[in-house]
Amino acid sequence: MDSLYWVTFTLSFLCGALSVTLFHLYFRRRQDEKGEDVILRARKEASGIEEKAFLQAEKVRSDIEKREERVDQTEVRLFRKEEEIRAKENEAREELERVQAKAKELMVSKESLEEKERMIEREKAAYLGVSKEELLKLMIQKVEREHEEDILSRLYKLGSEGEKRFEQAARDLLVNAVYRIGNTEVASFTSSQVEIDDPELKGKIIGKEGRNIKTFERATGVDLIIDESPHLIVISCFDPVRRAIAKNALEMLIKDGRIQPAKIEECVEKAKRDIGIFMKKKGEEAIMECGLIGIPDALVPLVGRLYFRTSYGQNVLNHSIEMAHIAGLLATELGVDAYTARAGALLHDIGKAVDHEIKGTHVEIGRKILSRYGVDERIIKAMQSHHEEYPYETVESIIVQVADAVSGGRPGARRDTVDRYIERLSDLEAIAMAFSGIEKVYALQAGREIRIFVSPTLVSDLEARSMARDIAKKVEEELRFPGEIKITVIRESYAIDFAR
Repeated sequence: MDSLYWVTFTLSFLCGALSVTLFHLYFRRRQDEKGEDVILRARKEASGIEEKAFLQAEKVRSDIEKREERVDQTEVRLFRKEEEIRAKENEAREELERVQAKAKELMVSKESLEEKERMIEREKAAYLGVSKEELLKLMIQKVEREHEEDILSRLYKLGSEGEKRFEQAARDLLVNAVYRIGNTEVASFTSSQVEIDDPELKGKIIGKEGRNIKTFERATGVDLIIDESPHLIVISCFDPVRRAIAKNALEMLIKDGRIQPAKIEECVEKAKRDIGIFMKKKGEEAIMECGLIGIPDALVPLVGRLYFRTSYGQNVLNHSIEMAHIAGLLATELGVDAYTARAGALLHDIGKAVDHEIKGTHVEIGRKILSRYGVDERIIKAMQSHHEEYPYETVESIIVQVADAVSGGRPGARRDTVDRYIERLSDLEAIAMAFSGIEKVYALQAGREIRIFVSPTLVSDLEARSMARDIAKKVEEELRFPGEIKITVIRESYAIDFAR
C-alpha cells in the first residue's frame, strides 16, 4: 500500500509540474507575440514620424532658400540704389562747388565794377574844365598806364610762342634723325609687342577707371602703351626679364579672356615661374653648346638669366657663348686647359645676372657666386681678370680677357648708348632701394618716373610722403638728368582670410 501511495503521489506531482510548465510556455509565447506586435506598431509609427519630419525639413529648407534668394535680390537692389545715391551726391557736391566758385567770381566782379565806377566819378570831377585835346591826351596816357602790363605780357607771350615753335621744329628734326638712325636698336632693347585679334580687348585690359592696367603695371613693373594701333599693345621697360614676364602674362590673359585684378596677379605669378623654367632651359643649352660638364645645377638658371641682360647693347649670354668658343680654340692652339678657358669665358659675366640686386662690381659678385657653389678655383682665376681688376694668375685668365676683347670689339657687336641708358635706370632703382621699408622699385617712363612700393606695416602714410621727398633729394644729389623725375610712393595693404 505504501508503495502504491508513493507512486500515485509522484505521478500527481509530475502531472502538476507538467501543467505548470505548459502554462508558463503558453503565457510566454503570448507575451512574445504581444511584444512583436508592439515593436511592429512602434516601427510603423517611427517610420511615419520620420517621413513627416523629412517632408517638413524639405519644406523648411525650400522656404529658407527662397528667403535667401529674396534677401540677395534685395541686397543687390539696395547696393545699386546706394551707388546711384552716392553718384548723385557727388554730382550735387560738384555742382555746389561750381555754384560757390561762380558766386565768388561774381562778388569779385561786382567789387571791381564798383571800384571802377568810383574811379570814373573821381576822374570826371578832375577833368572838369580841361580842354578836349588835353582830355584826350590824358585818357590815352591813362589807358597806356593801366594796360601796360597786359601789353608787355602779350608781347612776351608772342615771343615765347615763337621760341616754342622754333624749338618744336628743331626737336622734330632731331627726333626724325634719331629715329632713322637708332630707333630699331632702342625698341628691341626697351620694348616688346603683343598682337591682339580683337581691338575691343584693349578696353578690357584697361578696365574700369584703369583698374586692370594699373594692377598689371604694379605687378610687373612695366608700362603698357595702348595707342591708336588697333591690333598692337606695346610693353615698355628697360629690364628684359620684366618685359618677358609681362608679355607672357598679357598673352595668357588675352587667351583666357577673364581680365580682372585677381586673374592678373595669378597670371603674373605663373609667368614668373615660366620665365624661371625658360632661363633654366637657356642655361642648359648654353652649357651643352660649350661642352661643359660638371657645372653646378644652381648656376644653370643664372647662366640662362644672362639671356635677358645686355652689355653695351650686346646680348650677354650670346657674348659669353661666343667667348667660350674663342677661348677654347685659343687654349687648344696654345696647349693649355681648354675646359677651364671655356668655363671661365662662359661664366665671366655671371655677376651681371644679379648685379642690380647685390652691391659691388659684376666681377666681384661673380667670384662670390662661383665660390659659394664650389666652382673650381682655376675657373675663378680664369674669369676674374677679364677687366683687369685682378692680376693674371694663369694663362687661361689671359685667354678669357683676349676672348672678351675679340667678341666685344668686332664690328656691330656693341652699342654704348643703350647700355648707358639701362645703367642710368638701374642707378635710379638702386637709389630708391637704399631706403628701409621698401618692397619693390620700378623705373618707368624711360627714367622719368620711379614707382616705389612700400610695406604698409613698416611705413605710414606720413612717412611715405616724407620718403618721396627724401628720395627726390637723393636723386638730385647723386644723378644728373634732363627735365624732371616723378617719385611715386605707393602704400597698399591687403586683408586676406579663407572661408571653410
